[in-house]
Amino acid sequence: MVDDPVHPDPENDPVFQYLTGQRNASQPALLAAFEQESVAALQALRPDRDIAYGSHPRQCFDLFRAPGAKATIAYFHAGYWQSRDKEQFHFLAPPLVGAGFDLAVVNYPLCPDVTMEELTAAARDAIPAVHAFISIGRNEPGRVIAAGHSAGGHLAVELALTDWRARGATREPVAGVVALSGVYDLQPLIATPLNEKLRMTAQMARAASPIFRVRGGMPQALFAVGGLETGAFQTQSRNMCAAWRAQGNAAKALVVDGADHFSLLRGLTPGAPLFEAVAALAAG
Repeated sequence: MVDDPVHPDPENDPVFQYLTGQRNASQPALLAAFEQESVAALQALRPDRDIAYGSHPRQCFDLFRAPGAKATIAYFHAGYWQSRDKEQFHFLAPPLVGAGFDLAVVNYPLCPDVTMEELTAAARDAIPAVHAFISIGRNEPGRVIAAGHSAGGHLAVELALTDWRARGATREPVAGVVALSGVYDLQPLIATPLNEKLRMTAQMARAASPIFRVRGGMPQALFAVGGLETGAFQTQSRNMCAAWRAQGNAAKALVVDGADHFSLLRGLTPGAPLFEAVAALAAG
């Protein structure tokens, strides 16, 4: 076998594991389809738009409502904490709303405009804001599930690990976690071009890695990853699930066969194993 001239040892090359090895020739067409479907979802469902949850221009979310919603899923988008936008992920709304869930699609500040620490702190403000908005006209507080994909999966876990009591909450505001193909140990990213905008030192990367801060008393969680993703991404999900369980928390691991980093999201359609796992967790 001839070694890859660019990646002679892809298993140990973080650039391959987190960037080039995650790419698939079908992804540009898939992302274009997501954007077209997102436009159609806005036209069909007419969500509440650009609800502010902080002073930064990107601290806002769109809320798609389901009559008699069982729970609200707060979804944080992919983009390695430095790109993409909520507008590209509205296509997730029709199946989730159709299954009886509100969907808040959340934007957050991006690096290098903010540091990773500031980004995570800003994203935390979304949860009480979503609670406040969905509580209007309701007699009971709603269930909010922190969910996200890739960088958003990292943020969903961070929201669950937040010390909400110290922030004045009278109850835990995150009822569950759905983390799709997330990165939970950020230290390998220092050796990749991604760090040009993330600007993390080794100390900062470890501090931003939720896998080292899991404790007991966390909500139930789902950690999913595509079967076609690189070994590093599969290890990230497997290790995060193991860390969750090691502290006595309920967690489910799911590998979606035949899915890459973005086609994984096609599993969020009724009847698919990923959708059914998300719906079961969100419904409690």
